[in-house]
Amino acid sequence: MLNFSFQNTTQIHFGEGQIKTIRQAIPASARVLVTYGGGSIKSNGVYEQVAEALSEHTWFEFSGIEPNPSYGTLIKALDLIQQHNIDFLLAVGGGSVIDGTKFIAAAALYNGDAPWEFVASGQVIEQALPIGCVLTLPATGSETNVGSVVTRDGAKLAFHSPLIRPLFAVLDPLVTLSLSDRQISNGVVDAFVHVMEQYLTYNVNGKVQDRFAEGLLLTLIEEGPKALAPQTKNDLEVRGNIMWAATMALNGLISAGVPQDWSTHMIGHEITAAYGVDHARTLSIVLPAVMKICKDAKREKLLQYAERIWNLTEGDNEIRIHKAIELTEQFFEVMQVPVRLSQIDIAEMNIDTLVEQLTQHGMTQLGEHGTITPEVSRNILTAAL
Repeated sequence: MLNFSFQNTTQIHFGEGQIKTIRQAIPASARVLVTYGGGSIKSNGVYEQVAEALSEHTWFEFSGIEPNPSYGTLIKALDLIQQHNIDFLLAVGGGSVIDGTKFIAAAALYNGDAPWEFVASGQVIEQALPIGCVLTLPATGSETNVGSVVTRDGAKLAFHSPLIRPLFAVLDPLVTLSLSDRQISNGVVDAFVHVMEQYLTYNVNGKVQDRFAEGLLLTLIEEGPKALAPQTKNDLEVRGNIMWAATMALNGLISAGVPQDWSTHMIGHEITAAYGVDHARTLSIVLPAVMKICKDAKREKLLQYAERIWNLTEGDNEIRIHKAIELTEQFFEVMQVPVRLSQIDIAEMNIDTLVEQLTQHGMTQLGEHGTITPEVSRNILTAAL
């Protein structure tokens, strides 16, 4: 196991009716800006619950944060923050709203020339407004981690800082019952691939991390299809298990002391930026291709994955690896997401554009070994056709 330092300070309020806890979680004297997306929280009762919980607070709102939040939208919140002396942010939504709010938190107190600097050039964030969140779409794990992804001018880039980790997160499975099948599918697949990015690398004898990761994968494989099936889709226990698995998938626990990959995400980001494809649907296409092209480097963990997740113990190594990849694709298909670029109308002629974007954005040494060059990325994209 590799050396590591681990700390996660986000307080979780999990369960039905827990939105009311924000009344005590946010200081009574705080001037709060509530951030959200397209307004679905006003039709599913979440907005009303938040408003009731904040009835004794001074609060304002900023809406319109889109999927893959854009710099152009987020920067508009800074005028509200200055105008109303905002000193606390409450993100109400899924990962995009939370990611966008993390950017706003850092941008509001940034002393440089332009807030995009700390995203594009990795400058250290020295201060940020405090954040809480009410999660409505389990997927990204952004509610308890230190990362964020923001889009500008065709570039979808990540930044990190412990100062943007939410102070608390409300996880009420009941609010997820209003999600569409597409949102459910995307969330489960996103969480699944988060786990795989931290698990499917090479063995460092991190037994605790591996077993945690495998438990999350098995939970998502078991519960994900139930959230789409008519007879079980409104089961709060199913939704609760998915919600908690998605949070645990990217809160830093299973990545502590083990190598990480993230090539699937980096390649997927370019597909989203260029063609507007849902983030999770790029992951379901790219991950199997990464598994195929990088199978030699990942051989030991692929065989472990094949045995522990898919119970594959017969046949030679190549047969078991091939079958494990095939079963992964079948799981994605059950979750109603694509597994080939051709299914989202991306052809071989588009690969040059994607590889050029990866190169422009410095994504030239991806993977746990840093060996996924632009040419290897080209091979991965070709395998995904």
